[in-house]
Amino acid sequence: MLLFSVLTTTNLMAQDLKEKDVPKTVKDAFVKKYPDAKKVSWEKEKGNYEANWGGKSGEDNSVTFTPAAIFLEIVEAIPVSQLPSNVAPYVAKHYNGAKITEAGKVTDASGKHMFEAEIKGKDLIFDEKGIFIKMD
Repeated sequence: MLLFSVLTTTNLMAQDLKEKDVPKTVKDAFVKKYPDAKKVSWEKEKGNYEANWGGKSGEDNSVTFTPAAIFLEIVEAIPVSQLPSNVAPYVAKHYNGAKITEAGKVTDASGKHMFEAEIKGKDLIFDEKGIFIKMD
């Protein structure tokens, strides 16, 4: 049972990939949508492919595609101070004052905007007005 738990947990976590391990259709879709992206690193998370690039950490932009090369979303890193004003009080109240370590503006395939606040390695998703949606 423990081995199953370890394997299940491992499959849900991000897995770094070499570019050669990313399907050509996914790489082509990425290059077509983001032709100016440089120094791209790849991960596989929840069965999808994630490309990261930009900024000092190399993760100012994070875009996700399905294995069928369908664009899902882009997350653009923003300063924590640019999150909607009610996000920090929500985190303080519901997560024992946990510190927001990273923030991002999420745009999905339909153009819908949301915000992402990372605490303790987990992403909290908020709508455009800063209302909590879910933990991802």
